[in-house]
Amino acid sequence: MTFSEGGSFEGGRVRTSRGGRGAAIGGGIGGLGLLVVLVVSLLTGADPSQLLGASGGAGAGVEQGVVGDCTAEQANSDPQCRLSATIQALDAYWATALPSGLAEPGVESFTGGTSTGCGQASSATGPFYCPSDQSIYLDLSFYDVLQSQYGAAGGPLAEMYVTAHEYGHHVQNLTGVMDRANRQGGGAESDSVRVELQADCYAGLWAGHAASTVDPDTGVAFLEPITPDQLAQALSAAAAVGDDHLQAQSSGGVNPDTWTHGSSEQRQRWFTTGYERGELAACDTFAAAQL
Repeated sequence: MTFSEGGSFEGGRVRTSRGGRGAAIGGGIGGLGLLVVLVVSLLTGADPSQLLGASGGAGAGVEQGVVGDCTAEQANSDPQCRLSATIQALDAYWATALPSGLAEPGVESFTGGTSTGCGQASSATGPFYCPSDQSIYLDLSFYDVLQSQYGAAGGPLAEMYVTAHEYGHHVQNLTGVMDRANRQGGGAESDSVRVELQADCYAGLWAGHAASTVDPDTGVAFLEPITPDQLAQALSAAAAVGDDHLQAQSSGGVNPDTWTHGSSEQRQRWFTTGYERGELAACDTFAAAQL
């Protein structure tokens, strides 16, 4: 997915932090710890925030800043700039897509560890949304792990899919979905799976409109139309984090009774549903008789 020529993105939307203490829950950046902790989260139904340390306050030696101004060319080549530009594209889309408007989420790109409203996080936590402070947290090294350990194809739209999925959780938080859903249990038809598949559908919904969503600051559409190859990047990422794929990787067996995010096929299909149908109502996974 390519940001349109002539686009430019004001800095300050995404916070950055480096060198925090983080939670003692796994290994180093992009290492096995990330795979283990994220698999635990995906397969047990635990909110990622429940895996975080309970201590408050910033980690030791944290360097804090923001992502600066970026051109479209920089967003197309630099992951930090791409994250910032993607968030601004998501802001613009959801501000008009939601009937009640949008309170924008906070966004932080961190390395090592950081303090969140849900506790201390480390690189081993993986990308997550914290409802307590309405913020998205990502360590960009996760995208390398998505390829090297999960088998995803990689590419810009794969990264944007992850970001848009987490943004989808913010939309669910604002609209009351998270409060109404019972996310404590698992299973192929559980509320936990319906929440996650709806976030996938919301990611596809945004992607389908991104090329026609105009940046109000520049008058330029955020993104050029998605090519088939780029769409395949997002679908590959969705398949890589399907419950059945992760279970097969970790244990060699597949047990739908413990699913919390949906199968690879379901995650791809609901992303595609949002992408192709382009309507918020199409993403009502809670009304779906069959997921």
